[in-house]
Amino acid sequence: MVEIELDGKKVEVLEGSMVMHAAEKAGTFIPHFCYHKKLSIAANCRMCLVDVEKAPKPMPACATPVTQGMIVRTHTDKAVKAQKSVMEFLLINHPLDCPICDQGGECQLQDLAVGYGGSASRYEEEKRVVFHKDVGPLISMEEMSRCIHCTRCVRFGQEIAGSMELGMSHRGEHSEIETFVGATVDSELSGNMIDLCPVGALTSKPFRYSARTWELSRRKSVSPHDATGANLIVQVKNHRVMRVVPLENESVNECWIADRDRFSYEALNGEDRLTQPMLKQGGEWKTVDWTTALEYVANGLRQVKTEHGAQAIGTLASPHSTAEELFLAASLMGGLGSGNIDARLRAADFQHDGGVRWLGTSIASLSELQRAFVIGGNPRKDQPLLGQRLRQAARRGAHILSLNEQRADWAMSVHTFYQAAAAGWVQALADVAAAVAQAKGVSPLMACNAEQAQAQAIAQSLLSGERKAILLGNAAAHHAKASSLLALANWIAQQTGATVGFLGEAANTVGAQLVGALPANGGLNAAQIAQSGSLKAVLLLNTEPGADNAHGTDGLAKADMVVTLSPFKTNLDISDVLLPISPFTETAGTFVNTEGRAQSFHGVVRPLGETRPGWKVLRVLGTMLGLPNFGFDTIEEVRAAALPVDITARLSNACTAAVDVSPAATPVTASIYQLDGLVRRAPSLQATADAKGGC
Repeated sequence: MVEIELDGKKVEVLEGSMVMHAAEKAGTFIPHFCYHKKLSIAANCRMCLVDVEKAPKPMPACATPVTQGMIVRTHTDKAVKAQKSVMEFLLINHPLDCPICDQGGECQLQDLAVGYGGSASRYEEEKRVVFHKDVGPLISMEEMSRCIHCTRCVRFGQEIAGSMELGMSHRGEHSEIETFVGATVDSELSGNMIDLCPVGALTSKPFRYSARTWELSRRKSVSPHDATGANLIVQVKNHRVMRVVPLENESVNECWIADRDRFSYEALNGEDRLTQPMLKQGGEWKTVDWTTALEYVANGLRQVKTEHGAQAIGTLASPHSTAEELFLAASLMGGLGSGNIDARLRAADFQHDGGVRWLGTSIASLSELQRAFVIGGNPRKDQPLLGQRLRQAARRGAHILSLNEQRADWAMSVHTFYQAAAAGWVQALADVAAAVAQAKGVSPLMACNAEQAQAQAIAQSLLSGERKAILLGNAAAHHAKASSLLALANWIAQQTGATVGFLGEAANTVGAQLVGALPANGGLNAAQIAQSGSLKAVLLLNTEPGADNAHGTDGLAKADMVVTLSPFKTNLDISDVLLPISPFTETAGTFVNTEGRAQSFHGVVRPLGETRPGWKVLRVLGTMLGLPNFGFDTIEEVRAAALPVDITARLSNACTAAVDVSPAATPVTASIYQLDGLVRRAPSLQATADAKGGC
């Protein structure tokens, strides 16, 4: 540790730290633009000049290393005069368009100009003009004359997103931030550049000119998309979601969110929203009141149970539903006497021994791994924020190992790539296990080709280093031999000292297992519910079988009654009843992310039209059917009944399944902007290169 004196206070920081780090620790504010705690130091803006004793001139706090006994003053005349001089230079070419700037009210330049800017400019020359660029549907670069060349956006692309999509061209007053040869910005994390921009040069294209920052209410929430559980600030005006930005949580999403977390809100205000209950009568959809719709559903369920038995009733539930909704859906089925419920919509292997599949380690620890073996998945697109964590590990020298069908651009250095057809992944992983056994001199799990070159390289890497993880991606989780992959991964992990886990597909993949949204007492799984055609009544909770379910809709079309509970007008061809339930912004609930962290949230706007929270709809249905244990008055009561007190005790990736190396069917996965109903209905996301190319 090094001790310095900062404005008369003693501060201890790690050796190699900068003066800015000492100021942050001491709670002393030093004005800056280019510095950001998550990015490398550029020292471009020079706004953070401070007075260092014995230094002949002011020094940039962000780029001046601390030394033992250093004396730094941030408010002397020397420092303040230097800071004001820098501000004067920054404002020479900056346009005077604060009244119409989208960044107005949350602009760092505007804020600091109040304290460090002059009341008039000494420069009479014309301000420079930088022509706008079109870089895609998410980021607006219409006002690049405002840019102060802090290069935060450039460094973010290089260091966090892993793809340098923006750069600075030309020199001096002709410098511009632009893409290479007119390309678009296509990173799945690109929206974070908007937050990083300290002026109004990069703004949100969907949000542009729709509201002023001081008109917006700010409310906390949690992302309903992938299993990271990113923390959000949802900004609201007149009971309408206007913008979504990250809420900093170092343990989960740091200060970043993926583009689908940021822009999927567009679907909440789209024309596809279902706002009133509807019944299909004579082949035509009619709007009805809630009482009529719920009585129709309750009477239909009673009739089916009476005539065909409880096992003729089933539920397909989306793992993007809240834990409370999933619990009540499972309780509804259980109360009726049916075990036919499943939230594993894209799975092909339904073996389950009671353990709740999870990441196997903490999200934050992914950044510190030295070895990461990813099987059957693309973390960059499937879990962008987890992929970003692995990218940081790779930048620190970690070996990223991959077993996949195709080599994809993960925007990070991959140490060893083992390419194998999905049908042969079990055989390929068995080869890795054999190579591990050979290297350690132990008996192999089964006889395989231990001499395969990639298997040998992966085995040698896993047997070296510390802090290792074997991670099964979405394609592995959906694989027809998923249990065999998990059994092999567990054996390899035991031999190499690694952890084993699933990256996780949906917001509540873990939560659905915790609350029992799985077949019970010999009930049908998702494939059987969708395909068998034996069910007479089916409930679809937040589910669009044509897009969410890998098993088709043929069996569902044969049911006497199909009830869709959804925020959107969907499943019109197979449904008989549509019940409008609230999306995550209009209801309270809980998502349990892939590390087993339960994160509860409240609705941020009132329900649209006649929409009702899904948990309330399911509770009323249970009450109308006279089922026990449905007397919940609040979401807190449902949550207490749904989730165990000790979630970690339920988490387990242990697997007792026998390994089967025979070829298997190719797994079905969703592309980044087809994952759930919200992203599928967000126009800006559907206009991206990832959506058009299917990633």
